[in-house]
Amino acid sequence: MKYPLTALFLLLFALSGCNKKPTGPYFGNGFHNGWADQHSIVIWTRLTENPEMNRTGPEFLVPSAEEHRRLDSLADPDLIYKRQIPEGYSLDEMEGACPGSNGEVKLTCYPLRNPEEKIERDWSPVDIEKNFTKQWRIDNLIPDTKYVVEIAARKTGISKVSAQISGAFRTPPAPDSISDLTFCIVTCHDYPRRDDSINGHKIYKAMIQMFPDFLVHTGDIEYYDKPGPFALTEELMRFKWNRIFALPYQRDFYRQVTTYFMKDDHDALTNDAYPGMRYGTVTWDRGLEIFDKEQFPSNDLPYKTIRWGKDLQIWLVEGRNYRSKNTDPDGPGKTIWGKEQKEWLFEALKESDATFKLLITPDPILGPDRDNKSDNYANKVFKYEGDEIREFLKQFDNVFICNGDRHWQYVTNIPGTTLWEFSCGAGSDSHAEGWNQNDVRPEHRFLRVKGGFLKGSVYRVDDEVFIKFQHCDVDGSVVHEEVFSK
Repeated sequence: MKYPLTALFLLLFALSGCNKKPTGPYFGNGFHNGWADQHSIVIWTRLTENPEMNRTGPEFLVPSAEEHRRLDSLADPDLIYKRQIPEGYSLDEMEGACPGSNGEVKLTCYPLRNPEEKIERDWSPVDIEKNFTKQWRIDNLIPDTKYVVEIAARKTGISKVSAQISGAFRTPPAPDSISDLTFCIVTCHDYPRRDDSINGHKIYKAMIQMFPDFLVHTGDIEYYDKPGPFALTEELMRFKWNRIFALPYQRDFYRQVTTYFMKDDHDALTNDAYPGMRYGTVTWDRGLEIFDKEQFPSNDLPYKTIRWGKDLQIWLVEGRNYRSKNTDPDGPGKTIWGKEQKEWLFEALKESDATFKLLITPDPILGPDRDNKSDNYANKVFKYEGDEIREFLKQFDNVFICNGDRHWQYVTNIPGTTLWEFSCGAGSDSHAEGWNQNDVRPEHRFLRVKGGFLKGSVYRVDDEVFIKFQHCDVDGSVVHEEVFSK
C-alpha cells in the first residue's frame, strides 16, 4: 500500500509518540514530613523519572549465605552487581526500580482553614548528590493546626510544571491545651515481606482509616542486609529506599500524616550495627549520614522531645549514633544512648508536667529478648546501663516505653514496678518471628507472634484522663488493650 508523503509523515510521527518515555520529573516517592513540633516541621521529597516504580523488570539473583559473606568481605562493587543483577540488565531496569530525576521543586504550605496565609519556597533544584532529594524546614507554624502541603516539579530551565502532589500534616497542640489524641507506632518493614504485592504493607491501609494525629516509625524501615538485593553499596541502599516508598500504601499514608522517623540497625548499616563496622563498600559513618541527612527529614540532633498538649509528651531517643561497640566489656563506660543524650532525657523527664509520658525507642529496654541478641538494653551485654535506666524510670508512675525492633507484639510489666513496655510488632505477618508463642514469661501481660501495629489514645472522661494502648493486627482489628488513668 502506498501513502501520500504527508500521510506517511503523520503516521510515523504518531507511531514514534507511542514509545516516548514520560516527560517528568515526577513524585514517585511522594513526600514525607518529620520532626514536627508546635512551630516547625521538615518536609522531604524526591524527583523521579517515572510516576510509578517499574513493575515489569526481572527479580534479583540471590547469592548463598557464603557468597553474601564473601561479597561483604571483598567489597567489590562490580562483583556485588554481577552476583545479584541478571546479565544484560541495569539496576534501573530491575523490578521495583524507581530511578531519580534532576529538576526543580516548589513548595506551598498553608493552614487548611486560612489558605491565604501561604508559606512559599520558590523553585530550587533537587540535590543529585543526595539521590535527587530536597528538604525544607518550615518555621513559624501555628500549634494545633492542619496544614496543606502542595509541591510542584519541573525540568530545570523549563517553566512548565511536570507534576504536582499535595498532602497535609498537623502541628501538635500547645503544652497547656486539652485535646484528645490518637497515635500509631510501627517497626520492621521489608519490601519482599510486604503482605500486598502491589500496594505494600496492609497496616497503612488500616491506619489511614484511623487518621492518627501522628505516627512514629521506630526503625528497621528497610533491611539493607536482606536479599533482593543485599544493599552492599550506597546505590543499592538508595534503590531499596526508592522502592519501598514507591509502594502506594506507604506513599499515600506518609503524605497525609504527621510522622517521626527513627532508625535502627538494619537501616543504619547491618544487623546489630555499631561504630567501626562496614557493610560491603559502605562505612558506619556513611550509613548514618545517608539516613540522617539524605533519605529522611533531617534535624540538628537525631533525638527530640515533643509535647502533644497538656496530657502527652513523647521522647524519641536515638540508639545508633552514640553507642559503644556491642563487643566492649559491660560497665560504666559502655553506652547505647551516650552520656549527653541520657542526661538530656533524664532531666527532661523529671521536668515534664505532662499527664502521660511516652519514651519511644527503636529497641527494647525491658524485653524479654532472645539470649543470643547483643545490641539492646534487654540484653546482658548492656546490662549495666540498662539497670541504671530501669532504676531511674521506676520513680515515675506515668512513663510508658514503646519500642520497635522485635518481630513480635508484647506487653511487659516488671512485677512489683511501674515499668511497662509495649512492643508494636513487625509490619506484616510474614515478618513476625523470633519468639516462641508458648514462651510466656511472668512479666508478659500479652504476647503475640504476629504482625500489626500499636495504636494509642489519650482522652478525658468527666475530668479523668486516660491513656489506652491497643495492639492491632495487620488489618487494624484490636487484639489486646491496656488502659491507664491519671
